[in-house]
Amino acid sequence: MKQRLEELKEQLNYHNHRYYVLDDPVIADSQYDALLRELEHIEQAHPEWVTSDSPTQRVGAAPVSAFASVTHAVPMLSLGNAFDESELIAFDKRVADALRAEGLLGANEAVSYNAEYKFDGLAVSLRYEHGVLVRGSTRGDGYTGEDITSNVRTIASVPLRLQGDSRDWPVVLEVRGEVLMHQADFQALNQAQLRQGEKAFANPRNAAAGSLRQLDPRITAKRPLRFFAYGWGEIQMPASQEQPDLFTQATENTGVPYDSQSAMLDWLQRLGFVVDSHRAVLSGVEALMDFYQKTAEGRAALPYEIDGVVYKVDRLDFQDVLGFVARAPRFAVAHKFPAQETTTKLIGIDVQVGRTGAITPVARLEPVVVGGVTVTNATLHNEDEIRRKDVRIGDTVIVRRAGDVIPEVVAPVLDLRPEQTELYVFPTQCPVCDSAIERVEDEAIARCTGGLVCAAQRKQSLEHAVSRKALDVDGLGTKLIEQLVDADRVKNLADLFTLNELELASYPRMGAKSAANVVKALAAAKTPTLARLIYALGIRHVGEATAKALAEHFGELAALTQATEETLVQIDDVGPVVAASIAHFFAEDHNREVLARLEQVGITPQLPERQSTAVSEALAGKTFVLTGTLPTWTRDEAKSHIEQAGGKVTGSVSKKTDFVVAGTEAGSKLTRAQELGITILDEDGLKALLGS
Repeated sequence: MKQRLEELKEQLNYHNHRYYVLDDPVIADSQYDALLRELEHIEQAHPEWVTSDSPTQRVGAAPVSAFASVTHAVPMLSLGNAFDESELIAFDKRVADALRAEGLLGANEAVSYNAEYKFDGLAVSLRYEHGVLVRGSTRGDGYTGEDITSNVRTIASVPLRLQGDSRDWPVVLEVRGEVLMHQADFQALNQAQLRQGEKAFANPRNAAAGSLRQLDPRITAKRPLRFFAYGWGEIQMPASQEQPDLFTQATENTGVPYDSQSAMLDWLQRLGFVVDSHRAVLSGVEALMDFYQKTAEGRAALPYEIDGVVYKVDRLDFQDVLGFVARAPRFAVAHKFPAQETTTKLIGIDVQVGRTGAITPVARLEPVVVGGVTVTNATLHNEDEIRRKDVRIGDTVIVRRAGDVIPEVVAPVLDLRPEQTELYVFPTQCPVCDSAIERVEDEAIARCTGGLVCAAQRKQSLEHAVSRKALDVDGLGTKLIEQLVDADRVKNLADLFTLNELELASYPRMGAKSAANVVKALAAAKTPTLARLIYALGIRHVGEATAKALAEHFGELAALTQATEETLVQIDDVGPVVAASIAHFFAEDHNREVLARLEQVGITPQLPERQSTAVSEALAGKTFVLTGTLPTWTRDEAKSHIEQAGGKVTGSVSKKTDFVVAGTEAGSKLTRAQELGITILDEDGLKALLGS
């Protein structure tokens, strides 16, 4: 009976793949149902034989009270956008110029890209260990998502177990992709919702996102969701499958079995995933534009929604050389379709106050549907834009929305302008705290001068400080922060850490359990990394990447607070404007007082490891390439030692490479280094250099 159970699981997984992935069933539904019933009967008789990869486990588990957090081993970064041909041409030129500068591309040679559709759904990550699905998570903020394992198990096109020979399965495989809903399925779902007296979904993307984030997986199981794979995160191949000379990706993957984007997607397809069948490898920007045009022309006939196409440099070693900016790869771009536009009436203009005091005018609109979403507000950007567009209250205006971009007012329809409309007068006082609004010369943005006196700035600066990428205080949301600030209980960041369960429980919608969870989260947030603490302070112009660079350079907060502009501009990611902003922040008495209070309430940042100055002169600025298998160090260990000593590790050999560290089974990179006359080291030679 146990043998029959395994046979049934294998057959059913095969037929699921044929039906949901290949769209090519080979048995009738009644035959499939009979096999499934037989498996269910065996499992009912022997529940100890039930495993997570059984086809019977797709029905949905018990409801959960909340989603747990998942930290992505490799960040799920977003893509930069190109909205027209000029931006695409500029992207291709940047890529080609960077590769030519490294000696990797000929003067007249075109870059090859993997082109594919940009699905309009919800990005998710699927983690497989030894071929079996163990976890599914949302993208979240790119670094931390939500655990939706029980829900993704219900999606028929998500393999519970990989296809192919189990001896070839990765030890760990993290597959990235998009969960979406076909148009026909969306229409049927909405009809069912209305029949049951429930609210219809606005568009397929919202329906997919709402279905995937149900606390009850049994509801998700009833929704017609589909999964398309387009990328990967962490990969660990079995020793028998390791290919030591292949590129180890810059996103900290421990290893990839193929050396191109297109070959990796073919591999994912062989493992049982649905991959975009329209993908193509194209050379040069003209081929990209032709692919885009043909895709746009055929877009309406597709069974699902797409909002553009994505181009990624096909060679993975080229991707490594190009690298990343703070939140997006330099080797990829999303070529978006034109924004959708419609007209509506502008009924008012309000201003919002940001955490740095920035005053942003917002158009209040008569509700209108743009791209499947009801829009009531749209940005007007700043005072200059209002005047340039000559937008007035009472105008009929054109509203544009592109994908997830905030809707904007494009222009007024002058032929429909009512008589006696007046130019909008920008406020001179903050609508929240009555402080003066000032606009610095050469800046487009006007700002409230109230600082933390302004409740709006205080609220948003606190929201920023407790966000996931900063101190990550779960449960301390917008509503609670507003109540704490309005009650004048919290005047600065340090005050949050003096809150107790009893007083938190007295606020609306805060029970004893919720209050206890917030206090627990605040306690956990008292030991952030130095980079997170710097980012949490909300210094103008200081994002995640800059905060990390500052933490690594100074090593402690005290040293940063004393830094001069001259010192700051010597750091990567810090220019004159950013340096001036940082120096100004720490020169302010009230900011120094907050830092002192943070220390008093027990905020103790974890300090980064400092580079050893004993070896920095020998390796500082030197470029290394690792190839083959080293005797005692993994490549990651060797890379860590080199970087701590001030060196840089890249994935391909060029004229700019200083050293190639070669182990056993070294391949083409070693040959290339010998041709270029580059110094070649073994592991002992690298250790000697590190110890010099």
